[in-house]
Amino acid sequence: MSARARLPGFVPSKSLGQNFLTDASVADRIVREARLDASFGVLEIGPGTGALTPGLCAAAGRVVAVELDGRLIPALEAKLAGAGNAEIVQGDIMKIDIGGLVEEKFSGLRRVVCANLPYGITTPAITALLRSEAFESLTVMAQREVAARICAAPGSPDCGSFSIFCQYHAECAVLFDVPPDAFVPRPSVWSSVVRLVARRERAVPREGEKMFFRVSRAAFAQRRKTLVNALSASFGHRIEKSAISQAICALGYSPLIRGEVLGVSDFAEISAALSENMKSQEAASCGTE
Repeated sequence: MSARARLPGFVPSKSLGQNFLTDASVADRIVREARLDASFGVLEIGPGTGALTPGLCAAAGRVVAVELDGRLIPALEAKLAGAGNAEIVQGDIMKIDIGGLVEEKFSGLRRVVCANLPYGITTPAITALLRSEAFESLTVMAQREVAARICAAPGSPDCGSFSIFCQYHAECAVLFDVPPDAFVPRPSVWSSVVRLVARRERAVPREGEKMFFRVSRAAFAQRRKTLVNALSASFGHRIEKSAISQAICALGYSPLIRGEVLGVSDFAEISAALSENMKSQEAASCGTE
């Protein structure tokens, strides 16, 4: 059944990345994979025509669905009229205070995300959701290549700074793939459902996070260079290249290693070592003044 048949006169927006899930079996499986019960409050992003929302309402204690396209709100509200635990919020998830929203809507509930994310905001939306630190887990559908990046192992072609960011915040796994014909309009790419479970313990202390992400981004910004050269290009104004090389070698890494083969724990070690080196260098500099 087409989106136009489901919503007479409605034309999906390409600019909003609207590809509506129409396969009920896929929707049911996504809800099951979210592992919900009445103790959970669920944030859904981009409910569209409501393929997931009724199932989420049946499984969870409360559902808040954030939809940007005001044209869809009346049909969504009509579809959920019998669900006393659902609320539709019109807005842009990229402009909403996510932490404030879940505190207001999900008091006393465990907080999770379950959504078929609009293609156009997949990466920034996941970034914002993880940064909010407001959820136990995210069970989301995304383009298959984005899901591969999220879960990529160190050294694989898909691994990059976004992989490190996601895996720093959560344990990540691809659950299953979804073909294009499960959507209307039919996208040109496959999708995957991925689950990100928030880590209880982080690889670095809170005060070291900024340095950790600076190092991982620098490593992948010039991924074909050695790690020493990539970090020197980014931090050379604060620490000499020879000192970077010595710090990396002292941890047991080859001076020729590339950042693309490293994982979260490796970047945690390296960022801590560089941070200590910079502090020592700054302290020595102050002592000579």
